[in-house]
Amino acid sequence: MIIDIHTHTKPFSDDSDLTPDELIQKAKSSGLDGICFTEHDFFWQDEDIHRLSQKHDFPIFPGVEINTEEGHLIVFGLKKYEFGMHRTSYVRKLVDKAGGAIILAHPYRGRVHQNPDCEQLLKRACQNPVLELVDAVEMLNGRSKSNENSFVQELCLSLDLRTVAGSDAHSPSDIPTCATQFDNRVKNLQELIEELKKGRFKTIDLRSSGEISRL
Repeated sequence: MIIDIHTHTKPFSDDSDLTPDELIQKAKSSGLDGICFTEHDFFWQDEDIHRLSQKHDFPIFPGVEINTEEGHLIVFGLKKYEFGMHRTSYVRKLVDKAGGAIILAHPYRGRVHQNPDCEQLLKRACQNPVLELVDAVEMLNGRSKSNENSFVQELCLSLDLRTVAGSDAHSPSDIPTCATQFDNRVKNLQELIEELKKGRFKTIDLRSSGEISRL
């Protein structure tokens, strides 16, 4: 099952050009099996997700992209924002209590091309304590530069981290780019969280064809 785990819609993410309906329609026409709505610090209501999923006959899973002092986190399982969520360690406590999952989104974006010594940056990155607080790392991001994705890939390989991929869609042209292929069928948010925590998935890059072919 191929799911785009990182997308944004307007007006809930004010930097997105996609309405929820447009995003769903583009995802379906591209051959994706499901998408995650992960707005910036905005929590979708379960009933709204259910309504859209029923309307389009398409699996949608609610998440959120939280901006912390240590980076951006894609979080599944939380329902609302609480004071203290600007720290990854606090988010981890809340997510553990809720039985959720955390993905580190596009780490080191904007820092790779600014750093002339990538080897030294990689050495420091391997010691980043945030990596111990997440369930997986977004190794492929559809809106990151190729050298940024390559750097994260090297980081994840060095530490044998679990990796996912997402489009980070903000416009129609962002889909399909990157997605995560799950080994098992995912029917609801709890099953998505379980698969993420079990590590039963792999990253896929869809940019070469622009569509998903089915055998």
